[in-house]
Amino acid sequence: MTDCGCEKAKKALEEYLHNELCSTEAADIREHMANCVDCSDELRVGQVLTEAVQRACDETAPEDLRAEVLMKLRSMQAH
Repeated sequence: MTDCGCEKAKKALEEYLHNELCSTEAADIREHMANCVDCSDELRVGQVLTEAVQRACDETAPEDLRAEVLMKLRSMQAH
């Protein structure tokens, strides 16, 4: 089995999705993704998951839930 860059691309996928790679490494991964169906499918799944998490993080918890969590944290810190 020859490694066509899949192992490197899959290991770097998370960093690639979060723009945490240097420009050279990102360009290598981008080129690989453009030419590898398997890895580009994983990239699309990663993009969908990343976007879903980002949307969820933008949501605000209900005020009563926030107050309850803070109260429990204060109670735990007091003990």
